[in-house]
Amino acid sequence: MVSPLVYFKDLFSGAITYKDKRNREAPNPFYVMVRKEAGDHIRSWRFIVMLLLVVLTFLGSLYVSLSHIGKAVSNIKDPDRVFVYLKLLTVSDGSLPTFHIFISFLGPLLGIALGFDAVNAEQQNGTLARLMAQPVYRDNFLLAKFFGALLVVSILFVSLALLMTGGGMIITGVLVEPVELLRILGFIVLSILYIGFWLSLSILLSVRFRNAATSALTAIGIWLFFTVFYRIIVNLVVSAMLPDSGMLRPEDMLSYNNLLLSLLRFAPSQLYTDAATTLLMPSVRSLGPLTMEQMSGAIPSPLPLKESLMIVWPQVTGLLAATALCFALSYYLFMRREIRS
Repeated sequence: MVSPLVYFKDLFSGAITYKDKRNREAPNPFYVMVRKEAGDHIRSWRFIVMLLLVVLTFLGSLYVSLSHIGKAVSNIKDPDRVFVYLKLLTVSDGSLPTFHIFISFLGPLLGIALGFDAVNAEQQNGTLARLMAQPVYRDNFLLAKFFGALLVVSILFVSLALLMTGGGMIITGVLVEPVELLRILGFIVLSILYIGFWLSLSILLSVRFRNAATSALTAIGIWLFFTVFYRIIVNLVVSAMLPDSGMLRPEDMLSYNNLLLSLLRFAPSQLYTDAATTLLMPSVRSLGPLTMEQMSGAIPSPLPLKESLMIVWPQVTGLLAATALCFALSYYLFMRREIRS
């Protein structure tokens, strides 16, 4: 007769039988692909190079800010002087731009470097057909490419924020205020969203073009157009369409400036710069020109975080809409693409 203790064998020992292994739920393929993409980016040389560029610019701007933080905090005419940690991201002596200006320039390059060969390199290496032969949805494949790179970018910016906060506490001895911390977190989310737009655009170009060099050059060309040439073209067109500015009435000049700003905000870099300036400088009350009637009686003081978020919400919505549009076009083109050839 078999002892009853046999039925309780390995019940509490943690041993797993072959049947238990077969019945165990398999991991979600999406999360597996996200981890794989994040690991590939971390080990790639192009990400290491971009990481060094971002870290060096951050350390350079932080050094300049710390060198002049005492003068900025003691300026009684500045309503933002009480926000020490926000000053670390906005103070400069002119020798180096502030950190958010650096990000408006380097952020697109980081997004392009992580996504310009996301799809066409898989097809050239012959791994795309084998991957799509597995029970994996095509939208999950694109989402894994996007979120894997965005996860690496998020870890990078959160680490830089912690480094800045810790270094500032050690050097200045001032504790960070909750409002400052929330504004810095908002700036981090905005920077990640800005890089995410360029990442989705580069993924779209990697789906559209079969050659990785073509998609990279096209993405860099679009970045150069919006960064350098778009402002010049808008100024030339608006100046040619309107008469001499000296002949305009004040209300006409206000309409002229509003039209110019509206056209400039089609550039993603302008949206990011406006939103970052509002979050990091609480005294900014408007992103457009104000009349004398609107300025009369106004006391220069920092805005609450809620009102600053309301000012930057159109810019954030614009970046979100552009990112969603690029991903929707990527999905449409990828669904119609023959991946076996």
